[in-house]
Order: sequence, then C-alpha cells, then structure tokens
Amino acid sequence: MDEAGRGPLAGPVVAAAVVLGVEVPAGVGDSKQLSAKRRAALDLQLRETCGWAVAVVEPEEIDRINIFQATMEAMTRCVRDLVAQLPAAPEVVLIDGNMTPERRCAEWRWPARAIVKGDAKEPCIGAASIIAKEWRDRLMVEAAQAHPHYGWERNKGYGTAEHMAALREHGPTPLHRQSFAPVAQATLL
Repeated sequence: MDEAGRGPLAGPVVAAAVVLGVEVPAGVGDSKQLSAKRRAALDLQLRETCGWAVAVVEPEEIDRINIFQATMEAMTRCVRDLVAQLPAAPEVVLIDGNMTPERRCAEWRWPARAIVKGDAKEPCIGAASIIAKEWRDRLMVEAAQAHPHYGWERNKGYGTAEHMAALREHGPTPLHRQSFAPVAQATLL
C-alpha cells in the first residue's frame, strides 16, 4: 500500500492497495522515478492484471481530522475494500513509510509492516504508488477544468509559484486545504 498527495495545498489524499498478479510488469517501482508516460502505461497494466483498491479522502475531511489522520484513513479504507475482493485476509500489509494505521484507525485490523522507501524495495508497494499517483493526478487534471487559474493540470495542487500567485489573486477554492498555512493565509488577504 502507498499514498499520494500528502503535501499539496489542494485536492484529496489518495491511497492504493495492490495484490500483484503472477507476473509483475517490468519497471514497477517508485512512481516518482518514472516518466509520466511510463507511469501511465504501468497504471493501466497493473489495474488490468492485479487486485487493487483506491480510497480518496477529500480536502474537507483532511481539514477536519488533519493530513496525517486522513492518510491513515485512506490507507484503512483501501485495504478494507481490497480485502473484501479477496478470498482471505492478507498475512501482512506492506506499507510505504515509517508508520502504519495500526492503533491509529479504529477500523484497521490487519497485520502490517512499514517499510521506508518501500515503493523502491517491494514491487507491490511500487505498484500501489503508481496507481495512487495516477489516480490522484487524474482527479487534479479534472479539477483544473473547473478551476483553471491554479495550474493543477501541471502542479497537481502543490504550492508552486504559479499556484501561489493564483491563490493570492483568486483566493482558495473548495478543493483547497483550508487548514494548510498558505491557504489559510490567502483567506486572510
């Protein structure tokens, strides 16, 4: 399992959980190390050949419970949804990073192991990284159509100079994370 979108000023946090098929597509690894074209191709291959689930936590919930807890919730929801598709519960859930939702989310009930830089070390985490990033990127490109001033089709909601300038000029949208300092400060202007 992995997530995408903890750091942006706008948009959801997305988590993906993957059970790999018999054959793992070549090149599966850390989504940040792949070209956009290669990542998109792998995303399609993975979703066609693997068991997978995605969970999205929207900005309103991020603001209500904080980004860390929202990430733990997204992870819990996607594992729950993936396990519902499987004939048996997983022996262990491998998670990118240094923390798991264990004892952080009431619904979490699976053995888990956090692996720092796991997306580069474990193919199943790399696959989840690719699916989560591509899913979130598609959401942000779609959101950019409704909110064209912020450049989300390019910056995916991260605080680039372009995004910050638009935030100062146009103010925050409902997709902005109001609890994040740059957004909160723009609201005061």
